[in-house]
Amino acid sequence: MKEVSLYLHIPFCVKKCDYCDFLSGAYDNDIQKRYAESLCKEIAYMGQQLRSVAVSSIYIGGGTPSWLDASDMGKIMDALHKKFTIGQDAEISMECNPGTVTMEKFSAYRKMGINRLSIGLQSANDDELRLLGRIHSYEQFLRTFDMARKSGFYNLNVDIMTGLPRQTPEKLMHTLEQVIALRPEHVSAYSLIVEEGTPFYDRYKFDAVKQHAGMKTEFLPDEDEEYRLSKMAQSVLIAHGYQQYEISNYAREGYACYHNTVYWRRGDYLGLGIGAASMVSDRRMANVRDIYQYMDLCADKLSSNNIEETENLTSPLWQEVTSLSKKDAMEEFMFLGLRMNAGVTREDFAKCFSCSIESVYGETIKHLRQEALLEVAEGRIFLTDKGMDLSNYALAQFLL
Repeated sequence: MKEVSLYLHIPFCVKKCDYCDFLSGAYDNDIQKRYAESLCKEIAYMGQQLRSVAVSSIYIGGGTPSWLDASDMGKIMDALHKKFTIGQDAEISMECNPGTVTMEKFSAYRKMGINRLSIGLQSANDDELRLLGRIHSYEQFLRTFDMARKSGFYNLNVDIMTGLPRQTPEKLMHTLEQVIALRPEHVSAYSLIVEEGTPFYDRYKFDAVKQHAGMKTEFLPDEDEEYRLSKMAQSVLIAHGYQQYEISNYAREGYACYHNTVYWRRGDYLGLGIGAASMVSDRRMANVRDIYQYMDLCADKLSSNNIEETENLTSPLWQEVTSLSKKDAMEEFMFLGLRMNAGVTREDFAKCFSCSIESVYGETIKHLRQEALLEVAEGRIFLTDKGMDLSNYALAQFLL
């Protein structure tokens, strides 16, 4: 392994949004500081094993990483720079939410080396923000975006959502117009998924069941309405100079998120923090999910003394370790790679698996081409527009 990307999980929020099922929650300041210290120990422990490996990207997600005190974030970034070899041009992204940042925080982030921000807007309509349980208003988002620009951030992503309860084309168009006017470098447009165990599921579970069955619903858009809303977002963003490079992601030229493409191209990445997932040399690992167990293990089990550099990583924090078979890896290569508009290449498949893509997936490719869901051109295999619209079905065909 010569290159790796890092993901750091910061599980803290002011309050949990009503639709969110991520591993996050509201914790007091003492727990936040103890967690930051524990994360620094994990960074030191894993960095000792990967001393000569170049870090090509870092993504700090959550939760709301910007809710963490800037001094604690500074300690985490210092630990990363001390223990890992971070490339000079490495993309270092951090998620932040309006209502949790100040000019002082943004200036501190710039000095720490963070060079890309992902700002959670979701909607430019205050009634929809209240419905989602967001802590901010659209006006607060505008102030946050302006502060980020004035602090010297020239690589900004804005998250928006489609398929919200009672979302109309007019409301979505208002959000799209407001975002486009700001000219962020990147836009992520996700469809709302109502997950079990969230307040949203309790509120809309009958609608969610009907929606899944393709039936008319009272609050959530049905399948056809959801499709029209997502296609509206796609057409408007593309018309204003944003290239769709993955099912839910759009960027101005040169601003596709490098870190995310590592996932879709099955590059090596190491996850740090509670619940963080890793994939290194066709092994998948996941850290313990309980914050108190994580902090206790970091205190009791992690020491960077006399750890040898190795490609066969180990950690007492892992609760799951899975070695992928060649079949597993081939499936992932296809259904992750085909999420990107560029698709996959015959050359990369042959390089990874020492066989041609047609010898494994020839019939599948032929079948999907006949259905106009897949195209082959210049050594690339990629989903058509129709294939993107029916991506769940199309990608499932690559399960062996």
